[in-house]
Amino acid sequence: MTSTSLDAAVDIPLRALPAPARLRVEHLREAFGITETAPRLSWTPPAGTVQQTAYRITADNGWDTGKITSAGHLLVPYSGPALQSRSRFEWRVRTWNTDADGTETASAWSDPMPVELGLLDAGDWTGQWIGPEEPDVPAPGDRPGYALHKTFTLDAAPEAARAYATAHGIYELFLNGERVGDQQLTPGSTSYNTTLQVQAYDITALLRPGTNTIRAVLTDGWYRGTFGYTRDADMYGSSTALLAQLEMQSGGSRTVVGTDGSWQVSRTEILSADLMAGQRTDFRAGTDDGGAPCGSAAVVRPGSYVTLTGPVAPPTRIVEELTPVSITRLAGGHQVVDFGQNIHGWVRLTMLGGTGEPVTLVYGEAVDAAGDVTQDHLRPHDFRRPGQFLPAGQVDVVTVSGAAGEVFEPQHTTHGFQYVSVQGLTTDLAAEDITACLVQTDLEPLGSFTCSDPRLNKLHNIVEWSFRDNACEVPTDCPQREKAGWTGDWQLFVPTAAYLYDVTGFSRKWLRDVRSDQWENGIIANISPSAGPGVTSAEFMAFTNGSCGWGDAIAMVPWEIYLATGDAGVLAENWDAMNRWLGFIRTTAESQRHPVRADAGPVPAPHGKYLWDTGFHFGEWMEPDGPKPDLFAARSADHGIVATAYYRNTTAVMAKAAAVLGRAEEGRALAELSENVRQAWEKEYVGPDGQVTEPSQADCVRALAFDLVGPHHRSTVTAQLAALIRNAGTHVGTGFLATPYLLPVLADNGELDLAYELLMQDSEPSWLTMVDRGATTMWELWNGIDADGTAHQSLNHYSKGAVVSFLHRYTAGLRQSPGSAGWERIFIEPRPGAGLTSASTAHKGPRGLIEVRWAVVEGTTLDGVLTLTATIPAGTTAEVLLPGEPAAVVGPGHHTFRAGTGGDTAQPELMRSTL
Repeated sequence: MTSTSLDAAVDIPLRALPAPARLRVEHLREAFGITETAPRLSWTPPAGTVQQTAYRITADNGWDTGKITSAGHLLVPYSGPALQSRSRFEWRVRTWNTDADGTETASAWSDPMPVELGLLDAGDWTGQWIGPEEPDVPAPGDRPGYALHKTFTLDAAPEAARAYATAHGIYELFLNGERVGDQQLTPGSTSYNTTLQVQAYDITALLRPGTNTIRAVLTDGWYRGTFGYTRDADMYGSSTALLAQLEMQSGGSRTVVGTDGSWQVSRTEILSADLMAGQRTDFRAGTDDGGAPCGSAAVVRPGSYVTLTGPVAPPTRIVEELTPVSITRLAGGHQVVDFGQNIHGWVRLTMLGGTGEPVTLVYGEAVDAAGDVTQDHLRPHDFRRPGQFLPAGQVDVVTVSGAAGEVFEPQHTTHGFQYVSVQGLTTDLAAEDITACLVQTDLEPLGSFTCSDPRLNKLHNIVEWSFRDNACEVPTDCPQREKAGWTGDWQLFVPTAAYLYDVTGFSRKWLRDVRSDQWENGIIANISPSAGPGVTSAEFMAFTNGSCGWGDAIAMVPWEIYLATGDAGVLAENWDAMNRWLGFIRTTAESQRHPVRADAGPVPAPHGKYLWDTGFHFGEWMEPDGPKPDLFAARSADHGIVATAYYRNTTAVMAKAAAVLGRAEEGRALAELSENVRQAWEKEYVGPDGQVTEPSQADCVRALAFDLVGPHHRSTVTAQLAALIRNAGTHVGTGFLATPYLLPVLADNGELDLAYELLMQDSEPSWLTMVDRGATTMWELWNGIDADGTAHQSLNHYSKGAVVSFLHRYTAGLRQSPGSAGWERIFIEPRPGAGLTSASTAHKGPRGLIEVRWAVVEGTTLDGVLTLTATIPAGTTAEVLLPGEPAAVVGPGHHTFRAGTGGDTAQPELMRSTL
């Protein structure tokens, strides 16, 4: 790159393009309180350009790059003055770009983006960890919220002020009675032993001359509340604590108020708050303003400053509010509120009972035969008492004091629900009295899809909702029964999620926890964040860690994020963890043999050292008509056909990642290992006739998706898969792991019609069964609501929703070209089926918006002609292939193509191409 000074003629062009847009710092829309001292900056080139040729970045801290000759606009390193704690700057960018005629034109300046660093070092903190003294700690789920507060005096309002806060637990911060910020569930879910997020807030407008009161409400949260399917408590510690620091700047003087032993502790109106059980609030017991009565002095607690970090993911917020679609008063007096959509969050209730009269809110995903909310399907097994079940939780209780304006909003718990049973309220609710608040990580939407079939549009909608409901701090499996960050769920859905939403920072944050939770021997925990050894269920369930398809997330997720963004830094961050995981697999495969094979002969076959056939594996979890899931039986089962497939896939992914990272020698060794594993799988699991010897839809799918069989066997395995599907009545027979690949491998191997038959199947098991039975989110089981209307297990699991990638990549026809990352090169090939007459998709990639639309309009002069329009952003090349025709290659702009659906035209006809 070269830098040149700018003269007026260059700096102020006669004709300016629109400004660059979508400015980002480390993939974040908001870079406030970050702790990255060498951040990378990105932007999208102006619309209507072919290629960026140069850029100039300026900032109000004196940084000015001058005109840099470069097409780079993704992850450009900051090179201004050194950044320290509290450093702040605003940057903006303009670009020089070529149009279709090759003319270079400068853009307008972008809007500025502020960046501010938080506290980087332990020495920046004068605040101490403090908490309430609890001589008698109530049982988990019944622990109250505490207020920690301090009053201080200012001679004058400061010119600028910041608050930095975090907690062992969940905290809300109030300053002079006003809630600070709009983030929820702070400091968020992390592996607290190694990482604790600090939130930074601009509090300048909340301070005043004279007396000021800072108040924090503190509850158990993830730190010590009950959590997950097993309802463990005290996962990271037995005491809650707060760390906060207010810094007020005027001129060259800084005033600091930090947490210490001078702070006071009071009980609050929160009698108990727990993420699983719910929240009980009695407004007679406390107040939500800064005038809370003084109680005992806070206790100074031990706490780490080394684990503190700023945000790498967007914050969690209320991102949408829903009003009821119906409110029904049942004969017994309960009022059942239906919001028409299964969501994650809580309700805001403004119509409360009489003074001292408790109102109970029971949240659920389904109603029973009497019309009331049922939680029966959400009750987890009690591992401590075989045959027994634990409560489902998800119950809030509120009692009012009678003061005017009291509103109940339980912000220290969350629930998964479509329905709420309001009990104990004699007044009839109106729609304006109760609001559902959708709480999720505030992810930017990137992708969309629609087509001519309303049921497919509904399917896509319920998949989006399922993901949104499970994108709270970490990618959870379900928002009610577990709320756990299962690795297997995210690895299979992340390609779909990355198309629909910007999940880069979200995934980086979670991967940091996965690395933290990795065992010394390389095993990846099934759930992250995970407290690890010492927690009852973690020890009880420890034997399940190390499962194929779950642990492989450490390689598969970074690779998919790299493909979506072009950010090789995500691969670099996780490279060591990938290698440690692969080391565990390799050592296990080389040193252990499954007893069945050992009994068959004392000397292993030469290919045996490449078979991963021992240890616990979930296998193809939840196959329709498959074996009932049994964790203990799986400890000794032979899942070699599944595990070895993932051994092959992970080595292949790592070989490609090594090439991206410039690790050529490692890449070659990994590619060789991957091929050896592939040959071992084929030798062990493919018979002389070319068929998979342990026939199942899932194993045939993996054979094709992971290139486990050579070209000479692909058609045979494809025919075997098709036969298995037909023998199942043309129904899906895959479970957890293989379902995302099922329709694509059929389409890619000459069975497109069969893929569409499966997609459009509307008898159980199928995706459209969920649509036809009124699902608003994806079910954990194919029969989540059975034919009798009875609910089974979670009704909000996104994993089976990975099928909608088929709609994006095949039905609408947009996908990345092989070898491309960051959507630099794309492939547009609509593959219509199932009688569809139109489809469209859009994706906001790193280079700009990509749109594809096609339609076949019958009964017009274009009868039987497929018309396709495509919008290609700057710096992107598209290869367009219409049905039965050779490819056309186009660059940035708006393009229209027409071709006969029966292949009547010799090649796709480019009708129009404009910028």
